[in-house]
Amino acid sequence: MTTMTIKTFTAVVPRLPRTTSVLLRGAHGIGKSQLVRQVATKIADVEGIQDYEVIDRRLSQMTEGDMIGLPSTDGEVTRFNPPEWYKRACDKPVCLFLDELNRATPEVMQAAFQVVLDRELNGWKLHPQTRVFSAINHTAAYTVNEMDPALLDRFWTIDLTPSIEDWLTWGRKEGKIHHAMIDFVSANEKWLDTPKDTEPGKVSPSRRSWERLSNALCETGIADTPEDEAFYPLCLGYVGTEATIAFHSFMKTIDNQVSGEDVMERYQQIKSKIVKLGQEKQNIVIEKVAEYVIKQCKTLTDEQGTNLRDFMIDLPGELRVSAWSKLTAGGVENLELAKSVHKWCVTSILDVFGVKNENAAAAAKPNVVLEAKPSKKKSK
Repeated sequence: MTTMTIKTFTAVVPRLPRTTSVLLRGAHGIGKSQLVRQVATKIADVEGIQDYEVIDRRLSQMTEGDMIGLPSTDGEVTRFNPPEWYKRACDKPVCLFLDELNRATPEVMQAAFQVVLDRELNGWKLHPQTRVFSAINHTAAYTVNEMDPALLDRFWTIDLTPSIEDWLTWGRKEGKIHHAMIDFVSANEKWLDTPKDTEPGKVSPSRRSWERLSNALCETGIADTPEDEAFYPLCLGYVGTEATIAFHSFMKTIDNQVSGEDVMERYQQIKSKIVKLGQEKQNIVIEKVAEYVIKQCKTLTDEQGTNLRDFMIDLPGELRVSAWSKLTAGGVENLELAKSVHKWCVTSILDVFGVKNENAAAAAKPNVVLEAKPSKKKSK
């Protein structure tokens, strides 16, 4: 098998010749369709193409007429008029995504063969910058048609085996997945994908079902309230019994599972959780934040600084002072970091002591000790 991770796939595909069609093989729910869209965005950036459209067609739902269009005649000859979506792929650069190829009828597959092989259909040639992608579910669990070896030979074919970190990175970066679900999968990797011994027809987790569950929980407003009577049964329908039991149990103890990275990189997503914590648990979070900042940051980015500032504001006064002390404990060895923390947090510290904001710049300094330099004596 020609296995490849998402990270490698997204790096290699934009460098392929434009005339090379790409075939993605893999299990359902691993994100093949979304991956094509990610790659299309990268191709558009690399080639400087504006409005690079992804035309997604599910071949399993199409008839021969849907694929090749309908005939017309001028009284002497008959010509086929292409479908509107195919003509767009001929008129301008697009990403043409022919999904579920191995579930198509033989007639539709033959039409797809001409698109993949010759980059044309009934005389209508694709735009030179149009790229062709296709995807199939490729395991024994699916009822599909066999791929013609001559057709398969025309693709650059990859068996997609995305890593767990691929999914976690995507979920964090795109904000597609609720932060608590990211934490759960990160700590319980076995629940991300469908277990290999799952019985046919049984509801089980997949990368797609976790995304759908995240959307459902957020839309109903109960993503952070596992005690809600609808939380457990809602999960059941998306990820099945075993995964629901594990996830529900995790969510009931989520208050103890806030990381320093959560605070520094995505504070607004977990703000409500921090506010609900008691001071003892907030103090634990402060320790994690200080460790993350000191180990991972040379200076704070604007986003990190804003998150840290908002975190400090939400803490009781005495904990703000404690956090300030821990964050700037590096002394002269981390002077630039201390200055960066000072820039974003000094106002919230001064508020504890009743100092007005306009005096903030002159009233506080980072918690660093500078070595005194000996003065030079004037020679007599």
